[in-house]
Amino acid sequence: MSDTSFEVAFRGNTHRVSLPLDAPVSSLHARLEELTQVPPSAQKLLFRGKKIGASQEGVTLAEAGLRDGIKIQMLGSTAHELEALHETETEYHTKERILRGRGLKPRVKLRSTGSSSTSATQYRFHKLEPLGHLPDPPAALARLSKLASDPALQHIMQKHKFSVGLLTELAPHESPGLLGLNVGAGQAIRLRIRTDEYDGFRPYLEVRRVLCHELAHNVWGEHDNNFKELNSKLNREVAEFEAAQAHGTHYLVDVRGTYEPSSNEEGEALVHVLGGSSTPLTDSIEDRRRRALDAATSRLKKQEEELEQSCGTTKPPSTT
Repeated sequence: MSDTSFEVAFRGNTHRVSLPLDAPVSSLHARLEELTQVPPSAQKLLFRGKKIGASQEGVTLAEAGLRDGIKIQMLGSTAHELEALHETETEYHTKERILRGRGLKPRVKLRSTGSSSTSATQYRFHKLEPLGHLPDPPAALARLSKLASDPALQHIMQKHKFSVGLLTELAPHESPGLLGLNVGAGQAIRLRIRTDEYDGFRPYLEVRRVLCHELAHNVWGEHDNNFKELNSKLNREVAEFEAAQAHGTHYLVDVRGTYEPSSNEEGEALVHVLGGSSTPLTDSIEDRRRRALDAATSRLKKQEEELEQSCGTTKPPSTT
């Protein structure tokens, strides 16, 4: 049988592959491993709504539906990336085992000298790692560091006792359509921080909102009512924390940026309550702020529903 030639797109690069149609699918995976360093077990090939996995042993390219000139999108992580993730998970479990062991030992009473630093050490992002094969890793590390040191995020992590082993990137072409992924209920969180063209970074507050979403997956795996309730609570606590930090200024967190309602917007918030009249009510400044906050919360809820479609975390966390 004659050879067939097709293109495989992976992380912005296109690889042309030629193989006989009667060759097994495994030969295609082996060839792609040579070109991309992604092991067959980690390769996911998508074309025309179909998916080819390494499990299709014995199936030929023709039986899998491949034809000459077809274009395939490949997803997957390289062997180096998988090894790094495995090392991070091992390190995370080792720390957890040590912490559990310490918890079983008799506690020595110490004189309190203020707030404990234990939670500040435990409830945080333990490791930050940009993807070395993408442009400008130092700039990506700076963006990850900004997220990890964000006061509002540190506040909710301490409050809810969130611990994340690794905070890293999600390459735009690695998993198209995904903005975030939580691996192992907090063992690692991967975020889409770059633009699709790799020419810069996505807006900070958009990425931070995705990170709040993924932090909620530390507790709940599925996008059920439990998850939505916790996620809404995290976003509300971030907004309340920053409002308190702003010391009375109109400072509400929005996906598209910092929201500072003008006096006109506050007036409109009064007019459009429950389809009210066009005559502004004589409410207090606090009432106006509350209406503006409710309006922002409503927008955030709608945006959160859209965000669920771009989240790769769908399996519930393990209870073992």
